[in-house]
Amino acid sequence: MGDDRRTFLKAAAGTAAAASYRRILGANNRIRLAGIGTGGRSATLLGAAGKAQGTELTAFCDVYEPRRKAAVEKYNPAAQDYVDYREVLDRKDIDAVIVATPDHWHVPITIDAVEAGKDVYVEKPISHSIEEGERMLQAMAGSKRVVQVGYQQRSWEHFSAAREIVAAGKLGKITLVLVSWYQDYYRNRANVLEVDISKLDWKKFLGPAPDQPFVPLRYQRWRWFWDFGGGHLTDLYSHYCDVVHWSMDSYRPIAAQAMGARLSMPEYECPDTITAIYEYPGFQITHAGALHCALDGGNIVFRGSNAMMKLNRDGFAVYAEHTVPSEKTFYPQPEISMQSAGDGTIAHMQNFLDCVRSRKAPNAGVEIAVASSRAAHLGNLAYRRGERVEG
Repeated sequence: MGDDRRTFLKAAAGTAAAASYRRILGANNRIRLAGIGTGGRSATLLGAAGKAQGTELTAFCDVYEPRRKAAVEKYNPAAQDYVDYREVLDRKDIDAVIVATPDHWHVPITIDAVEAGKDVYVEKPISHSIEEGERMLQAMAGSKRVVQVGYQQRSWEHFSAAREIVAAGKLGKITLVLVSWYQDYYRNRANVLEVDISKLDWKKFLGPAPDQPFVPLRYQRWRWFWDFGGGHLTDLYSHYCDVVHWSMDSYRPIAAQAMGARLSMPEYECPDTITAIYEYPGFQITHAGALHCALDGGNIVFRGSNAMMKLNRDGFAVYAEHTVPSEKTFYPQPEISMQSAGDGTIAHMQNFLDCVRSRKAPNAGVEIAVASSRAAHLGNLAYRRGERVEG
């Protein structure tokens, strides 16, 4: 995959292009933004963008009227709201869009936005299938638009420091990376909010997905239904898969295998409990996830011949090998450690806004995002087929 900073958007980094775009933004360098999708994750993204210096949230789009009206009221009462994202893209006064829709809309909206001359911050995964990822790469080839994908770890200081330690060989030979992520959906499984169907454009929500009747659970928990999301691997593992790709400078698995089941949440389509194994040149990744518990959250453990690193959103610690008796289960004092400083989403959004102004490549561009999404989709294929899938 080459240098982890390389993306298809580097062509936009020329001085002349940057100067030209600054003139478009206006004398005050103000970036006019629109939110497409105003649900839960969008609140964090819009909040980060709205608080950044030199920005204005000018429009909000959502297929559910109460959500988009709430966004207008919260962020900018003078903003307009829309049910059709194409009306947002038609506006010449909007510089960039923040896309926080269900996964099956990411590629269509991003491509349409780029073709309309907008820069894009789009949530991960960038694609809803391997084929969509290839389509995205083709659409972005030669583009001068800035597209940042929501792998915020790439803008999070301690993740960057941890990556440098791994890349420098401090841990020694790494043959195994353990990834895990646990979230507790089980405790609140009955808390499905009431939806006023008269204020929801269900057909627009479905978009490219197969036609089907409205079901509240599928609308509110869309990540766990194949038509709209991809469960553990695209929602959670995809984040840390990207960190491993970045740290190990290896972006394409040789093969994947996976086993899973609906053991705590049988009403979902995607498995609530899953184990996936990925083979890469020289190392393997094992991911484990469950939805009935939350202790230990999400972690990456790099197992090296010299040291082990445990990395998560709270920070990281490096533990030297051969400093405690063999087979003992307690950890020594860490050789190196670092705590998280703030929320990486804020820094990631700021990186996007900086790149909109400078026309430089963002920290999480399309090419690396397609690779991480592709790995997640490969694991889902292995699970659904019940067999090893070649990369």
